[in-house]
Amino acid sequence: MSSCDRVSDAAARPAGGGAAARAERLACAERNERADRLWNPYVAGVALGLVLLASFVVMGQGLGASGGVTRATIAALSTIVPDWVAGNRHFASLVEGGANPLLHYLVFLGLGVVLGGYIGALTGGRLAARMERGPRAGRGMRAALALGGGAIMGIAARLAYGCTSGQALTGGASLAAGSWAFMMCVFGGGYAVAWFVRRQWT
Repeated sequence: MSSCDRVSDAAARPAGGGAAARAERLACAERNERADRLWNPYVAGVALGLVLLASFVVMGQGLGASGGVTRATIAALSTIVPDWVAGNRHFASLVEGGANPLLHYLVFLGLGVVLGGYIGALTGGRLAARMERGPRAGRGMRAALALGGGAIMGIAARLAYGCTSGQALTGGASLAAGSWAFMMCVFGGGYAVAWFVRRQWT
């Protein structure tokens, strides 16, 4: 049972409990109000599927997130340490002949994701400078888990030649066996780790 569930159970009892209890009730009420303004996940899922279909029709390729990040990283590294980039066969292939790795649709796709996230937060009434975290999670722990998880996901995406966008969405839509195996591993790994970090959100 989450802290907000406990607060809801306590709502039937007479008001009181001191300043801490009142602050917790207000925080839970605000969290529930934000949740009520979220986009319908089924509508968002259908919209994402249509975007994937449009990407195949217009670009001849599917969606991907880690590829755009990779190209942005290579663009920065080619300016700072060009010799190291030239010595890496994969990185060098993206800047061969003076090519700009940023001139690729995945980079613009990433920018579109940022813009779409901004619009979604704005229309959902959730646009604010804050760190989303559970009632028991401190800011330091939340930041450490986010950075650690992001780093692991980034490394895994390079090893798997794709992330949940390129492998799961695009590869899954094309019925690639490796992509479906990737998805099963993602869900299995998520469930296996969830037990250890569940208290950060409840």
